[in-house]
Amino acid sequence: MDRRLFLLLPAGLLALPGKARAQVVVLRTQSLVDDQVIRVSDIFEGTSKGDVVVGASPNPGQRFVIEASQLAGIARRFNVDWRPTSGAERSVIERPGRALSRDAAVEVLRAELSGLGLPADAELELSAFTPPILPLNAIPRLSAEGGNYEGASNRFAATLVVMADGMPSIRMRVSGRAIATAPAVVATRRLAVGDVVKPEDAKLVQLRAERVRPGSAQRLEDVVGMQLRRPISTDLPFMGADLMVPHVIAKNETVTMIVEGPGLSLTTQGRALEAAPRGGRLNVMNLASRNVVEAEAIGPGRVRVSLGAGPLRSAERS
Repeated sequence: MDRRLFLLLPAGLLALPGKARAQVVVLRTQSLVDDQVIRVSDIFEGTSKGDVVVGASPNPGQRFVIEASQLAGIARRFNVDWRPTSGAERSVIERPGRALSRDAAVEVLRAELSGLGLPADAELELSAFTPPILPLNAIPRLSAEGGNYEGASNRFAATLVVMADGMPSIRMRVSGRAIATAPAVVATRRLAVGDVVKPEDAKLVQLRAERVRPGSAQRLEDVVGMQLRRPISTDLPFMGADLMVPHVIAKNETVTMIVEGPGLSLTTQGRALEAAPRGGRLNVMNLASRNVVEAEAIGPGRVRVSLGAGPLRSAERS
């Protein structure tokens, strides 16, 4: 190297190769942890002390905020080459979590109370229940004990025990009220007038008894295959009065008339003057004679006329 150029270089620049190899520690301003402890690496990057445990982590669903003075104390204690420069530095340590399912808690409480007189089909309404927060991927182990049920007031109470890996066990007293329910068949989708209910269109559920009106359908076999007189919206109960046997003959449909009598059977074409279900009675106009007779719907597009019925009236000729 030219001696003149060497003399012109700043003294600090001569040490750059060594500094490039030096360890640079950087503060992590925010970290997510999924363990029960906080490690140095959750707070500082670029240190060989990363696996060293600093202390307990927040409970699932909570966070810690570590201010500059605390950060400086942690760095000194664990020999981390870092110092605050402004005093405003801080690190947020957050532990994600998920709430225990209310349905899971109710299932365990129901099992505890079932032997104490709780009706099997009662709905459990929990009073001021705050579900505990679990570690994000933990599988909870639930149990209940110390149950109490008062049939006169329908009030209940029990201790819910929640355990899971990565958290201390939780014991919480839960109380509430048992509410009577009744079976009801509800629609799984919106249906229009004239729709025939298919198996996938209805489901049997337990509703609060006060929501089940008199005349509500309570068996799937009373609903599936029936035709609607009125539209129905999703999750509403079917009413028996709104259901009818499906029409096999539509109004103004051209039908085959099977005319039967003693020793006689013939067919002709007619027009149905009204809709009718299988086995239902309807008026049909004979397209050849223009006479209107009463017939029985025996299948799609087919009616039976007994000769004894005779014409009801003659239609006006056009």
